[in-house]
Amino acid sequence: MRRAVVTGVGCVTPVGMNAADTWESLLANRSGLSSIEHFDTTDFPATIGGEIKNFDPSQYIDARVARRQDRWVNFGLVAAVEAMADSGLVVDDAIAERAAVITGSGIGGLLETEIQHKRLLEMGPKRVSPFLIPKIMLNAMSGQLSMIYNLKGANFATASACASAGHAIGLALRAIQYDEADIVLTGGAEATITPVGMSGFGNMKALSTRNDDPEAASRPFDRDRDGFVMGEGAGVLVIEEYEFAKARGAKIYCELAGVGMTGDAHHITQPAPGAEGAQRAMRLALRDAKADLTDVSYVNAHGTSTPINDPNESLAIEAVFGDHAKKLAVSSTKSMIGHLLGGSAAVESVVCALSIQHSVVHQTKNCDHPDVDCNLDYVQSGPRDLAIDIAISNSLGFGGHNLCLAFRNLKD
Repeated sequence: MRRAVVTGVGCVTPVGMNAADTWESLLANRSGLSSIEHFDTTDFPATIGGEIKNFDPSQYIDARVARRQDRWVNFGLVAAVEAMADSGLVVDDAIAERAAVITGSGIGGLLETEIQHKRLLEMGPKRVSPFLIPKIMLNAMSGQLSMIYNLKGANFATASACASAGHAIGLALRAIQYDEADIVLTGGAEATITPVGMSGFGNMKALSTRNDDPEAASRPFDRDRDGFVMGEGAGVLVIEEYEFAKARGAKIYCELAGVGMTGDAHHITQPAPGAEGAQRAMRLALRDAKADLTDVSYVNAHGTSTPINDPNESLAIEAVFGDHAKKLAVSSTKSMIGHLLGGSAAVESVVCALSIQHSVVHQTKNCDHPDVDCNLDYVQSGPRDLAIDIAISNSLGFGGHNLCLAFRNLKD
């Protein structure tokens, strides 16, 4: 079976405009959560989020392109610029047809939808922007990246709520394994800190209302958690076939070794009893990676800080790993950047790659008193040096979507 490796990474997050700054912030236990400034939140139940402040995409991409994209797409394009530069890859016509782009987003152009709907109601249909549809469509990011980087292979987007970017990355692995591509630009983005986004999630009681203390609001696995904090941003990875990457002398972060994808067939927002779908996803990812349970030393958890997810995910990890579960380091990136929904798995995959490269894992911020039903090692006291053989990343989405990615340290 052909192998896939990570050769470039890029991020735009509430704690950094690139992967290096994001990583430094995570290791410093620095939160990117604050009161929302983009709009008046006076009447909203939740008034906090992981906003990206002073975002100016024209510093990184053509200003004309940026003006014609929704905020979420621009996050993705900026992260991709970094990832491609980091990889040192130039896609010329000789390899363009073997270069794919697969990206994910759970909701897509929500901000532009709200802006243009308001214009429709106030000014009539003739004043709605002709760029509305290209801005809001879920494949806008993949389409733009295909044109920018001459990627003529498979070009599509995935949408599976909070597992969207994870499915995109998993399908990037499959494209390389099945000899459909030698290069895949993959990841995801989201920008749902908008009036409608915050209203919808707030009214379903999913969001933390610890509005007076934003940095302490995202508390994965902690007994005092009361919901997730909305984040925004993007993560992008360059994935290449192993021999192709070696032949061009590419820097390799790690191997993307396995993916597990399952469905709960249970409830649109609640996990299956016993978290059995999440269990199966982890087992399938490890089987795909040909890894033993004891090979795994780090879990980048879905870790949303919601009353239901955290004990269920902890239960799933315990059920899969048995006695080895107590030896795992488990941390939640969402504790510092919030929940990027469809883009979260991409940023968390970048974190896994950097954790393997640097042999260190970041803390789960605010996990001061783990819930009685959360019995794992959540890396509570600052970053931890850890030699990692296999790291896994979980993503569990509304709709019963379960996704697990496995990353391997290439010691050779």
